[in-house]
Amino acid sequence: MPAAAIALVLCAALLHALWNLGAKKAGGNHHFVLACSLGVSLLWAPLALWVGWEQFPQWTSAAWLAALASAILHLFYFNALLAGYRASDLNVVYPVARGSGPALSATAAVLLLGEHLGLAGMLGLAGVVGGILLIAAGPGLWRKGDPEAARRRKLGLAWGALTGATIAAYTVVDGYAVKVLLLSPLLLDWVCNVLRVPFMLPKVLHDRSGFMPALRQQWPYVIMVAVMSPLAYILVLHAMQMAPLSRVAPARELSMLVAALLGGQLLKEGERHWRLAGAGCIAAGVVALTL
Repeated sequence: MPAAAIALVLCAALLHALWNLGAKKAGGNHHFVLACSLGVSLLWAPLALWVGWEQFPQWTSAAWLAALASAILHLFYFNALLAGYRASDLNVVYPVARGSGPALSATAAVLLLGEHLGLAGMLGLAGVVGGILLIAAGPGLWRKGDPEAARRRKLGLAWGALTGATIAAYTVVDGYAVKVLLLSPLLLDWVCNVLRVPFMLPKVLHDRSGFMPALRQQWPYVIMVAVMSPLAYILVLHAMQMAPLSRVAPARELSMLVAALLGGQLLKEGERHWRLAGAGCIAAGVVALTL
């Protein structure tokens, strides 16, 4: 991977871990999802419209279909992620989601986009996935103890795996959009957020009385997600334009180095040594992927 792509992925990984911490602390539902999409649509509109003034008229039907598909997949992703955070710990849901996602993304990039991992890439991918599973599982997966804790862990593994599948799906779609259709990463992400709003409105309107109370309680986290989430993903999309998708997708998991510490220190989630051991495996895997 080029040095510039590595730098973009490193910045994106930090931002991604931070906004996920905010989403976990918010404990939001469909109200939070809509508020975040509205926040992104409004905050990023001036820059997106300035950049897209000349580019939007040149978008083909394939470009708009790709944006629509990405919007729907991101909507499934965010709802599954928040459901996992409500059901389990950050240090379970986040690692499983971020581990299964790149494994599926890299496999799809090889099978569908004709990319090649090579031996070092395959070993690096194995290190990333193995490290994340170590962080997610640890001894608590097989150790007898609190039945409620075991139930929460299993729920976290299930929701994390579902979230990872949506990550793989939108990563391949967005990779195709920026690498083949040559769409602007900024415009793609902004349009996807705008397109999500109509899909979320019916559910929120059915429960409209809860929207403003939720917004008053969660608005700091809404702003946090609205600023950091698009910025992190735009950086990743730019990296995809510079390097193979099969390398960029797993390298994003450097965010686990941050999340492993945040979950233990700020959220007081246990098994810190297992988390750090898994983070070491991830770091080694990322190094192998970038060589």
